[in-house]
Amino acid sequence: MPPRRRQQERVQTTRQALVAAGRALFAERGYAEVSADEVVAAAGLTRGALRHHFGDKAGLFRAVFEQVEAETTGRVVAALAAAPPGGAGFGVLTAGLAAFLDACQDPAVVRIALTDAPAVLGWAAWREIETAHGLGLIAGALGQAMDGGVLRRQPVDLLARLLLSATIEAALVIARAADPAAARAEAEQALHGLLAGLRA
Repeated sequence: MPPRRRQQERVQTTRQALVAAGRALFAERGYAEVSADEVVAAAGLTRGALRHHFGDKAGLFRAVFEQVEAETTGRVVAALAAAPPGGAGFGVLTAGLAAFLDACQDPAVVRIALTDAPAVLGWAAWREIETAHGLGLIAGALGQAMDGGVLRRQPVDLLARLLLSATIEAALVIARAADPAAARAEAEQALHGLLAGLRA
């Protein structure tokens, strides 16, 4: 194997080890309760490796958050693809919402993506990453539904932001409820009601 390729593989392996260790610890205890020393020890690496690849603990957290967001978006995309044919039907929108709420049943998603990320990264950076993943997906689905005559014409970007905020709040309510199953049913019904009010 050429030396350059070996070096690239070592870099990738090191980054993956740090992200995996950080993700497990951040999900279990939260960003504020985890030290950089704990992360590098769990990864079997050094503080120098963390500085080299991510700068600091916050840089590593951003990489972990982006990984969680990409996985969550992947689940929603799969649900949209599996929804009944028609492309822009009401069922496609509700399938996407259901998939997002399903993903948010994972305590790691609640802790990392919904609770810690806005505080650790700041609202602007958090929203930038959300835009690249969930917000863009919601905006695309809403735009298709409007083009297909399923929803009344609205400002897509604003509506997507409002729907994303409502969905995140629903996920947090479910995560903190004494009866998550009942909270999930109520939250999903409420979100469907919001979408139904926009139907053409």
